[in-house]
Amino acid sequence: MSSPNFIDYVKLCSRSGAGGPGSAHFRREKLVPKGGPDGGDGGRGGHIILRGNKQMWTLLHLKYKKHVIASNGNSGEGGRRSGADGDDIILEVPLGTIAKNAETFDQMVEITEHGQEVILTPGGKGGLGNDHFKSPTNQTPRYAQPGEPGIEEWVILELKVLADVGLVGFPNAGKSTLLSVLSAAKPEIADYPFTTIVPNLGVVSYRDFKSFIVADIPGLIEGAAEGKGLGHRFLRHIERNSILLFMIPADAADIKKDFDILMEELRKYNPELLDKKRVLAITKADLLDEELKEEMSKELPEGIESVFISSVINEGISELKDLLWRAIND
Repeated sequence: MSSPNFIDYVKLCSRSGAGGPGSAHFRREKLVPKGGPDGGDGGRGGHIILRGNKQMWTLLHLKYKKHVIASNGNSGEGGRRSGADGDDIILEVPLGTIAKNAETFDQMVEITEHGQEVILTPGGKGGLGNDHFKSPTNQTPRYAQPGEPGIEEWVILELKVLADVGLVGFPNAGKSTLLSVLSAAKPEIADYPFTTIVPNLGVVSYRDFKSFIVADIPGLIEGAAEGKGLGHRFLRHIERNSILLFMIPADAADIKKDFDILMEELRKYNPELLDKKRVLAITKADLLDEELKEEMSKELPEGIESVFISSVINEGISELKDLLWRAIND
């Protein structure tokens, strides 16, 4: 994923079509001078529909599409002929896309499966023709229903990356390097913070032709829940991962303190994130000898499985894969 092409947030105006009016028509033929009402119904207005597409990974195609407008339904006609429905507008989006009302921020729909279709903004119903209003006391109704108006609303589309494992850590913790070792993904890697500014996905091959997906997500800093650094842009994506792999370098001043800071940022953003399964990887383990590893193990956070790894010399990578696979399938 290259950063200019990865768009995970768009705001657009969604306007569905109005329903067509019903017809107030009367049957008139040479030998049937008083045939009675036969007005048809108006057509439904076009819907705005979201459809999941597993081949897509960005909302780039919607970035400059500020207005999405469906067509109106056609009027009913005589002979009880209904008007044609307005054409629906289908917006294909990546899996993990959610739609929110831009004013209330209430979630409207969520797309999680390929081919899943959900009506984002429904079109107006067509009006009934005068044929529906005839009765013994009113055999010649000269009125029909108008169609319902369409709906116009501003909508926010957000993409939350779907993956089995999400990498959680401070900037420059070695997340991108690990992803490049675990999978065929080629994220940008450099020795400075915030090299990763958009999520990167990698497919990790496991034993017996099994695999799982790992997401390298922009680094977290203290205060991210309040929007500092890449803030919510990071945290939005971490919500959709089954397992959280916390990554803290071996040369950190206080590993337990760093872990607690990461946990606190997740808690402040969304307490439900703390219910996810967690694994801890101590990176840059090539800097440590066995005696240091044994000493550090005593100081690691309790209640979480941990492993020492080094992406540079491939140390602990197989053990990490086993640990993640068990956590995913537990």
